[in-house]
Amino acid sequence: MTKAFFEILRSGINTTYQDLGRNSLYHIGIPFSGAMDKRNFLIANKLVNNKKTFPTIEFALQGPLLKLNNSSANIAITGNVNFNIIRKNLKTEKGNCYQTYNLHDGDQLDIISTNRSVYGYLSVEGGFSIDLYWGSYSVNTKAKIGPNDGKKFSNYQKIFLNKNEDMKFQKKKISYINSKIEFIRVIKGTNYNYFSEEGKNIFLTKEFKVSKLSDRMGMRLEGKKIENIVDNNIRSEGLIKGVIQVPADGNPIIMLSDHGTIGGYPKIAVVVTADYDKIVQLTTGTKVKFKLIDIKEAENLYKLYNLETKTILNQI
Repeated sequence: MTKAFFEILRSGINTTYQDLGRNSLYHIGIPFSGAMDKRNFLIANKLVNNKKTFPTIEFALQGPLLKLNNSSANIAITGNVNFNIIRKNLKTEKGNCYQTYNLHDGDQLDIISTNRSVYGYLSVEGGFSIDLYWGSYSVNTKAKIGPNDGKKFSNYQKIFLNKNEDMKFQKKKISYINSKIEFIRVIKGTNYNYFSEEGKNIFLTKEFKVSKLSDRMGMRLEGKKIENIVDNNIRSEGLIKGVIQVPADGNPIIMLSDHGTIGGYPKIAVVVTADYDKIVQLTTGTKVKFKLIDIKEAENLYKLYNLETKTILNQI
């Protein structure tokens, strides 16, 4: 039987397989990885009736141009994304995020770009014909771990699909707006008191700008120097997603999904989990400010985030 596949006519800037990540290998130096924007990942899978553990295709800024071969496919795209469907007869349909589409043999999916955001997600009903690596489908390009030899996609590759002839197209659509973030809410880091009062005041009152030197490993910020009065380098210790390190230049770095498992810069704060999906969507040049909250409030925000996510998924 001939397998269904997407032919990659344009790979996009940073297009990879991603799922919920690896959560049990941290002790041997394997990062979590996984989808940058967890909520949009979950919505994408739910729209096409996939389990939440199924991989999606994550793309950054410019997405791929894909041509479907040997089958039909039910798909959905989430995020704030501009895309078109080019039918085999060359008729072009403007796509809308958060709804399902049925593609036919010979149709093309042109994911043009994200819109004032960074990451988007493509899900296909039934998922992709790939193997688990270290318990996950996620690709970490720095560590070269995951399907596709741990690499991002290239032009003219084939993405094979799991096709079940019993799958019927279901038209689904939800109204969802990716809200913007006013403040990045944080709790104190383990080295908060390494910084001068002026340095802490700068961190919590001044604006920082998202640097172009940002990727799935970390988001570098630029702004007024945050003064360290103890030590710019400490003994390397474990890192977590969202922790904010401050190297000797005084500009903070937020650790993201593909971050290393240990680091030796002082940690001034940690981004609360409820804000993580929003910060990863901040584009180069965006100005941000931090707001310090306590652990109890962070826990309540996390519970609210999970409740909101569950409510959205239950509407699909």
